[in-house]
Amino acid sequence: MVRASGKSEVVYERLRGDIESLRLKPGAKLSEVQLGEELGASRTPVREAIRRLAREGLVDFVPGEVARVAALSLGGVRALFEFRMLLEPRAAALVAASGASDERVLIPFRELLTRLEEFEEFFRALDPGRQAHTYQDFYELTESFDQALIAACRNPYLARTIRDLRSQTVRLRHLSHSGPRRMLTSLEEHRAMLKAVTHGDAQAAEAACRHHLAQTLQALIDSLTSGDAMANAEIQLDTAR
Repeated sequence: MVRASGKSEVVYERLRGDIESLRLKPGAKLSEVQLGEELGASRTPVREAIRRLAREGLVDFVPGEVARVAALSLGGVRALFEFRMLLEPRAAALVAASGASDERVLIPFRELLTRLEEFEEFFRALDPGRQAHTYQDFYELTESFDQALIAACRNPYLARTIRDLRSQTVRLRHLSHSGPRRMLTSLEEHRAMLKAVTHGDAQAAEAACRHHLAQTLQALIDSLTSGDAMANAEIQLDTAR
């Protein structure tokens, strides 16, 4: 039998995955009773998981109502990326500089660059209809890059802050890569970041990371304000936040 703490972890991982993948839409109600029935858990581990997600900013508590998946807002997205642009380009620069003096730092990034180039060749050879089925493979590659950057960053405060933002960042990923054209652009941006890091070029790594974040932000704004996104009710814009 799974202990309450272990069950809470299972529920947390399931709910976080559903929120990050947008299976649970922004604004969706999170009923402890209903979730407990769906996940085969009592209310206590469900409540613990929801509170943990609330601390991460993925769930909002509304007085007198059940918890809801945190809404997405243009203001919130811009604020998140403003903060990321202060952190991640600096981390990329520090990692590249570390790699210039310690080749061991660069090993995972060289491996990722090879994998990315192989994936890009494969992706470009597919017709648009089949390209959409490879998005998850690309997400896994980019996640590996992000995690490698965090692991190699020798400033523990910077690394921890970037890691703590990951849940918010991952939730937006599915909106920022809205088609094959953006996928190809993002592939080029990640190749530029990886090449700069593997060459130990701190200045180029910082610039490439900042450029990628700026392009991603614009893609998100376009996606959030598109008529199709609103019609599909995939997002709920809270312009006041």
